[in-house]
Amino acid sequence: MTEPRLDHLVYASTDLDALVADFTRRAGVAPVLGGRHVGRGTRNFLVGLGGSAYLELIGPDDPAAVPLPEIFGIDRLTGPRLAAWVVRPSDIETTVAAAREGGYDPGDIAPLSRRTPAGDLLEWRLTPNRGDRFGGLAPALIDWLDARHPTADGLPQLALVSLTGHHPDPPAVRHALAALDVELDVTTGPAGLEAVLDTPNGHITI
Repeated sequence: MTEPRLDHLVYASTDLDALVADFTRRAGVAPVLGGRHVGRGTRNFLVGLGGSAYLELIGPDDPAAVPLPEIFGIDRLTGPRLAAWVVRPSDIETTVAAAREGGYDPGDIAPLSRRTPAGDLLEWRLTPNRGDRFGGLAPALIDWLDARHPTADGLPQLALVSLTGHHPDPPAVRHALAALDVELDVTTGPAGLEAVLDTPNGHITI
């Protein structure tokens, strides 16, 4: 089952242009430029996943930059990776407080922003990328404030068939998910997320 409050998935690489080209070839759909993250050294491309969910392809604005950006573990990547998923709760402060009471700390809420290709500034709030979040299985929380949501701009569309996680210690991950009141199927295996997308070229897995 896919978490109904899913906002977006984060597909990361050290070479964003190569990631976008490979994804376009595999999916038969070209992601559109989202923009540059202010002060973060990253930019992104977007594809809709139906409703108010989308896939974000993210990487360094300059792949030759030293050091590479730390966000979503980009500086530690050895290849493209589904690095994170992001959930949009109705009240981010209440969700953070409840998670801490439940034994999982998602981190403090921090401001972020992105400049669109048209020059508009989007501003939102996000719980930070603390460690590896169980290899990305514990989601970040987002509050878009008054910003126009990325899916409102007519993104090219694919369908999310499934989102699952694997981890050496599934009970520990399930404890964090329960504290956040979110749903994700987790099985035993190397830590990581896996999404299956329905595309014009058939199902693909990232």
